[in-house]
Amino acid sequence: MNVEDTPESWDVVDSKHRFKGYVIEVVTDTVKMPRDEVADRDYVVHPGAVAVVALDEHDRVLMIRQYRHPTRHLMWELPAGIRDVAGEPLVTTAARELAEEAGYRAGTWYTLVDLRSSPGMTDERVRVFLARGLSRIPDEENGFVHRHEEIDMPVEWVPLADAVEKALMGMIHNSSTVAGILAAYAASVEGHALLRPADAPEA
Repeated sequence: MNVEDTPESWDVVDSKHRFKGYVIEVVTDTVKMPRDEVADRDYVVHPGAVAVVALDEHDRVLMIRQYRHPTRHLMWELPAGIRDVAGEPLVTTAARELAEEAGYRAGTWYTLVDLRSSPGMTDERVRVFLARGLSRIPDEENGFVHRHEEIDMPVEWVPLADAVEKALMGMIHNSSTVAGILAAYAASVEGHALLRPADAPEA
């Protein structure tokens, strides 16, 4: 058997839009199931996101800590953000988030892993990039103003092996962060030779 996710769309016989917010929308679809049954499926429509495993020459990963209100936690995460510019290449979105949230740029980019964050409840897609060849952006060149949860957001460099341990010990929980850290560690075994280019298509 070929173990690979494949596109498929079952018939939707009715669709109700329950809520529309600044970023997300909540929809109920009535879906035709096998044996001529139908069932309602609630889900969140999301524009998608990107995240960045920024890995320096000492194999340390850049992590930030941000307050996440739904979880009531301060969470250690990768630089990340929503896909909020129509038609923008995903690697460009990722580079902007790395610059804005952490103040770094990268010389080399790879596609690290693609995620469906919670496919039973949202259509959100997350692409996690690996960024290498990092350099600090001078303050005078980075005019981004942090607001809300991003104010006083600390940046830490964590050895990749330590980050893996923290993920496995249940000390960090953000899904794209955990997936990105584990994928970066796995990819390092092959010297990153198996990674896709930054502009690889999404399935």
